[in-house]
Amino acid sequence: MKKVPLLLIAIRLLLGFVMILIANNNFAHVRMILVSLMIFGLLTDIFDGIIARKVGVSSEKLRRMDSQVDLVFWLCVGWCTWLLNPEIIIEHKYAIISIFVMEGLTYVFSILKFGKETCTHALLSKLWGITLLVAFVSMIGFGHAGIPFFLAVFFGIVGHIDVYLIIYFLPKWTHDVPSSYHAYLIREGKSIKRHKLFNG
Repeated sequence: MKKVPLLLIAIRLLLGFVMILIANNNFAHVRMILVSLMIFGLLTDIFDGIIARKVGVSSEKLRRMDSQVDLVFWLCVGWCTWLLNPEIIIEHKYAIISIFVMEGLTYVFSILKFGKETCTHALLSKLWGITLLVAFVSMIGFGHAGIPFFLAVFFGIVGHIDVYLIIYFLPKWTHDVPSSYHAYLIREGKSIKRHKLFNG
């Protein structure tokens, strides 16, 4: 069981590239297959952390690896969207570029302050992940952006602002910080409570 979290992370990494290969081939039911694989990928993301904490292998190295694989996986999903519906990406390019810039800045701010990338697994970031899933299901599965895309952008902006504040408040690098409020409590020397399912 101790190797299962690492296996789930590896599966998610491989899954992203498999999805791109599938999206490159236009065949029957390709969209539903991609949606199914995307949901499966999200499930691996949910359960790798839960299992890691359950069996006592939730380390800094594993959590950082999880964060980086998450980024690669969603980039692969985004690339699949581009392959299937380039018009959606072009139409919303400024919103997408804004999210990319905000994501890049989390790395810049964290590396400048702590010398390594951020790994907060914050609750708002998890909520953003859920809205991303819904938006990509809408775009890949049905060729439609609409409200799901708007919600993903909105929570993407809110989630990134929360991460910026976490980086600002934290006196030293820490992984699994539920919110900027929790980071503020840490800075004040107070103990925080982490949810056992989300942040150990």
